[in-house]
Amino acid sequence: MVNSRAKGAQFERSIANYLWDHLGIKFKRDLEQYREGDHGDLVPERGVDFPFVIECKRYKSGDGMRPDWWGQASRAANRAGKLPCVVYKFDHRDVRVVVPLHAVMHEEEDNGFVAVLDLEGFCYLVREMMNEV
Repeated sequence: MVNSRAKGAQFERSIANYLWDHLGIKFKRDLEQYREGDHGDLVPERGVDFPFVIECKRYKSGDGMRPDWWGQASRAANRAGKLPCVVYKFDHRDVRVVVPLHAVMHEEEDNGFVAVLDLEGFCYLVREMMNEV
């Protein structure tokens, strides 16, 4: 039997490593997520003004992002004053990243829609957003 907590932690570490390789930003797992609600799964190193709160989900099967994942990411992002982001993967499928569409469109107002990106596209978006500041 697969230990789902260990599987999730391994996925979080792999995403943190990918982000380090492609953004040059170190991330660590936010252990506060287990002690207190409304925290993302990954937090950047101190002093980095990263625009998203990252919620990671790793499951055997599924058909896309579940609404409760977006709700969880949105609550954590609201608490932190950042944008929500859900990074998810199902077995034998590519990693997908869901962000608010207004972030992709460079609009200030949230229109309630989301965009689904691959990890490379997400890193491109983050680089563009962080260069604008």
